[in-house]
Amino acid sequence: MREASDEDLMARVATADAAAFRTLCDRHAARAAGFARRFLGDAQDAEDIAQEALLRVWRAAPRWRPTAAFGTWLYRIVVNLCLNHRRKARFLPLDGTEEAADPAPDALARMERREDDLGLWAAVADLPERQRAAILLTYWEGLSNARVADILGTSVPGVETLLVRARRSLRGRLGPHQNGG
Repeated sequence: MREASDEDLMARVATADAAAFRTLCDRHAARAAGFARRFLGDAQDAEDIAQEALLRVWRAAPRWRPTAAFGTWLYRIVVNLCLNHRRKARFLPLDGTEEAADPAPDALARMERREDDLGLWAAVADLPERQRAAILLTYWEGLSNARVADILGTSVPGVETLLVRARRSLRGRLGPHQNGG
């Protein structure tokens, strides 16, 4: 028996089918929260964003029309909620939150990698919001430029421009010691 598509499930959710909604949540909640966590840098806020996005899916289900893939529509909701959240609450990073070094033989290498990762995340977090969304959707979520364009409400060349500008900014901030990955 074939598994129901997201679009089929949305048709059922539109009739208040809680089981279909749970199936959609099971399929998409973790990815929505993961994207929001990478975008916002805050796990608790990301969970709240993902829950709010899914609540909006439930509420909008009767009006939903499959003009785009369900996943594209959900990402668009999550991106918009993340953008709204960033506009509302600017937070300062906590100082002194480093974890203790691991005493394993390769602890130094892991610490250096962590510093590089923190530098990368800080650089990504400092990108303008649309560039950050394009980078995260493309490289961390693995979405095509066409799908990212649908999510961000722009064209494929627009996404490519956002990516070029974001990569240029990241290279300028990270310098030659980063591998651009």
